[in-house]
Amino acid sequence: MSTTDTAGTGTTTTDNSTETAAGAPADAVAIDTDKLMGFVFRAVDEVGATLNAALVVMGDKLGYYRDLAAHGPTTPAQLAERTQTAEPYAREWLNAQAAGAYVTYDPATRRYTLPPEHALAMTDADSPAFLPGFFQIALGTVHDTQHIVDAARSGAGYGWHQHDTDVHVGCERFFRPSYHAHLVDSWIPALNGVQHKLEAGALVADVGCGHGASTILLAQAFPNSRFVGSDYHAESIQTARERAAAAGVEDRVRFEVATAQEFGPARADARYDLVAMFDCLHDMGDPVGAARHVREVIADDGTWMIVEPMAGDHVEDNLNPVGRAYYGFSTLLCTPSSLSQDVGLALGTQAGPARIRDVTTAGGFTRFRSVAETPFNRVIEARP
Repeated sequence: MSTTDTAGTGTTTTDNSTETAAGAPADAVAIDTDKLMGFVFRAVDEVGATLNAALVVMGDKLGYYRDLAAHGPTTPAQLAERTQTAEPYAREWLNAQAAGAYVTYDPATRRYTLPPEHALAMTDADSPAFLPGFFQIALGTVHDTQHIVDAARSGAGYGWHQHDTDVHVGCERFFRPSYHAHLVDSWIPALNGVQHKLEAGALVADVGCGHGASTILLAQAFPNSRFVGSDYHAESIQTARERAAAAGVEDRVRFEVATAQEFGPARADARYDLVAMFDCLHDMGDPVGAARHVREVIADDGTWMIVEPMAGDHVEDNLNPVGRAYYGFSTLLCTPSSLSQDVGLALGTQAGPARIRDVTTAGGFTRFRSVAETPFNRVIEARP
């Protein structure tokens, strides 16, 4: 192997091949050292970002962001004292946050400040811009990387229930603010005739409900309706039951442990007016089987509301920051989850509306339209 500088231009030629009879490299590749170092420093920034996911979760769990939001410019000693943590940790955490521009640093006063816009994103759990849950699910997902490495070699899957608890808690914390902001006020009204049915008294299934955030929000908004939340993850269902009790909606909500192919009918003599799936269809091993089951238990004039991660139909549509995050989750979390189940269709987090339409059509639905979207979600209406 030889490396030479080309005419002093900063472009080097790296040769990993044999030379020709004339002595010239057979497969020389020109390397632009400026581009190389640009990539290296971008990678350094990526490592900092990877570590910062843990730092954000740390700051959230220790109350650092909330304290900074409440008290303004702060020294490490003040932050440590108020949060009852050790000053060396508070100091290094603040410096890392300043280096990443999450907080600002004033060299004259040696104090750190959380800007109000950042405080909203880091401390207001009801804001659609709330971010700690996003970092928490990311950190929990990365925690289980070795399992995914092993699964990629064997072709096996890795189930949702097998993941670190931060995945389950972070998922609910990330998606709930968006549901809180949009579900009742814009998504439900966008569905044809659904709001009127819910106000009058409808039967609703929330499939893949997790901790029940979406189910409880709907139950609070539409007290005349009745709701059944289901999920195959028993621990999540237990949490959902506890939260429904705390919210005072036990009289109109019940939760059951069941897969998307098994969840029960609303009543023996009635079918569902609305079936909802929030950010879960792409995780299922057999989404077509789930679609067929939905068709069996939904009323002939019923609506299937499918909320999926925002995605286009082509790879090039998703080569953006949101798509990058979702492709990462797809590789490490959602695709392994699907592969751990029967069929293992592995739609992927960035399936796109065309593939979702194919699933609903195969399940027996004839009408399909996209009715609402946010930077993170697309809302789809499917009808028989």
